Amino acid sequence: MSPKIFIIILNFNGWSDTLECLDSLNKVVYDNFEVILIDNGSDDNYRLPTTNHQLKIEAIYNKENLGFAGGNNQGIKLALDPPAGGGADYVLLLNNDTTVESDFLTKLVQAGEANKKAGILGPVIYDYADRDKIQFAGGKINWAKTRGTHITIPPFEKGGRGGILPTDYITGCCLLIKKEVIEKIGLLSEDYFLYYEDTDWCLRAKKAGYECFLIVDSKIYHKHSKSAQEFSYPYIYYHSRNGLIFASRFGSRFLTYLISVWIFLKQVIKLVIGYKRNWARPVMRGVIDFWRGKKGKLEGYY
Repeated sequence: MSPKIFIIILNFNGWSDTLECLDSLNKVVYDNFEVILIDNGSDDNYRLPTTNHQLKIEAIYNKENLGFAGGNNQGIKLALDPPAGGGADYVLLLNNDTTVESDFLTKLVQAGEANKKAGILGPVIYDYADRDKIQFAGGKINWAKTRGTHITIPPFEKGGRGGILPTDYITGCCLLIKKEVIEKIGLLSEDYFLYYEDTDWCLRAKKAGYECFLIVDSKIYHKHSKSAQEFSYPYIYYHSRNGLIFASRFGSRFLTYLISVWIFLKQVIKLVIGYKRNWARPVMRGVIDFWRGKKGKLEGYY
């Protein structure tokens, strides 16, 4: 029998996207997967119909937003727990604002089964509205800027046509991880609340002796920042603070603190001259909270 896969989808005020994602999963040809749907404290009282799809779905409805890691960790625990109906060989994290090719999962699992060192794998992610445009073809960590950046060069231009490419990290938009890796390195870190949990997980896997691979022939399509509004106050804050938390954990702590001072001073200059003040304020708060050791959710926001 094919390895058992649990696909975990996190929903937050995005049911129309989630339903479209589930419709695309209905067409997946892989023969041994289930879906765990986590509603992460959405504002409405919507409940997923049980008769409008062919998928095997277990839905959990949280009363509050537990963040990307907190919500997904609920699903991961369930997927790995045989008494609760789990018993996963792999867990797939999948954004609710995606649609997938019918063979995307087959190609990911085949690559994972063929390579014992492969711990975390991901597809090439294309833009939902412009399907010739690539959003993610691997990740590169820039320690000087304390962030991970998405590679958008077509994979075949890097010698990866028809195969797999090693990469610094796989985005949590669509991430397949082996059970043995989770058992070895643990769950997603909930310190971040939103953003960088996936990069953290990938580097922990690498430290444990596994590799991250982009699977060139596996394809999905992604919309743009539907649950977290792009360039909103929380978006800027979490990226600023969490990039520093991440860099201090896996890079040089001394260098990260020096960079954080430089980042803070740049924002002060912006406030003084009246340039991008709406950007400067959440960045400064993110840096200050990094200095304070503040982790988790940003108070006053979702």
